[in-house]
Amino acid sequence: MKSTTRNTPPPIGRFIDPLTDFGFKRIFGSEPNKDLLIAFLNELFRGRKLIKDLVYNPQENNAPAQHYRKTIFDLTCTGADGETFIIEMQRAEQKFFIDRAIFYTCSKLYDQGQKGNRYWDFELKEVYFIAVMDFNFENTSSEKYLHRVRLAEEETSVTFYNKLGFIFLELLNFNLEEKEIKTGLERWMYVLRNMARMEKIPVILHKKIFQKLFQIAEVANLKKEEYMLYEKALLDKWTEYAVKKTAAEKIKAAENKVRVAEEKAKTAEDKARTAESKIRTAENKIRTTEEKIRTTEEKVKIAEEKAKIAKEKAKKAIKEGVEKGAEQKTREIVKRLVSKLGLTDTQIADTAGVSVAYVKKIRTSLKKKKK
Repeated sequence: MKSTTRNTPPPIGRFIDPLTDFGFKRIFGSEPNKDLLIAFLNELFRGRKLIKDLVYNPQENNAPAQHYRKTIFDLTCTGADGETFIIEMQRAEQKFFIDRAIFYTCSKLYDQGQKGNRYWDFELKEVYFIAVMDFNFENTSSEKYLHRVRLAEEETSVTFYNKLGFIFLELLNFNLEEKEIKTGLERWMYVLRNMARMEKIPVILHKKIFQKLFQIAEVANLKKEEYMLYEKALLDKWTEYAVKKTAAEKIKAAENKVRVAEEKAKTAEDKARTAESKIRTAENKIRTTEEKIRTTEEKVKIAEEKAKIAKEKAKKAIKEGVEKGAEQKTREIVKRLVSKLGLTDTQIADTAGVSVAYVKKIRTSLKKKKK
């Protein structure tokens, strides 16, 4: 299969792209080729119902809004048993895609009402919505490409109403290789996913219905007007792809900016937390130092008080010692005067500078020692 460059539209290959408006309608939307649609639907409903014939219905009631017409291609047909099939190819994701599918199917049920017939018993024909999606549902497994939806009893999962059904095909989740293809539905999925890039018909598709498919899908078989329509459809698809890609790149760039900003904010917060931690550590050290200073000051104060007391004691002791020494010296002088010179008490008191009573006390003390 041919690859394409990043910025140039893909070249027109050997076979038309079924995911374009032109390709989808050419393969599935024309009366001469309705056997292709019947074959496709029978693979979708294999084991559930058999579709023998189809009648294409006008598209006026089903037409999507103007801004979706380049991304949504749909057709409606009625089966031989009166059942309605809404077959839709949608390339771009739509906000209320499921709501629209419900609305379309319910409108087809409503259209069956027999207005003016008072005896209508409300019996309805089946309505099915089949969507071929070139995008993914949110929050679904990337390995599941087929979703069958029905009304069922919630607790038992038993079908509650079997006349309303939905089938969603996620093409992007279909990744089987040619050698892995086994069922008819897988063949159709492989064709829808890869036909625009095929350069030859795969061996697994050498069946009558697919031979017809590739014959009408070969670009070389298109008339000039058809080729121009197909070329425009391809351009619409590529433009849509480019717009989506540009939007995705802008979103990615914005997300990167947000991520960088968040990382910077986180780094700033980390730095702020680190700074706050350092500040707290410094404050704790300051408090510890201040406490040590206060403790030291208290110790110094206590030491100074002790030194003062010691100094006062020493001063007192010195004074007491001096006084005691002076008294002792005076006592010795008085004793010598009493013992040797024969002086009166008054004379001794005047000579020694003491009282007469003190002299008498010394004299009495000496007399006692002599006895």
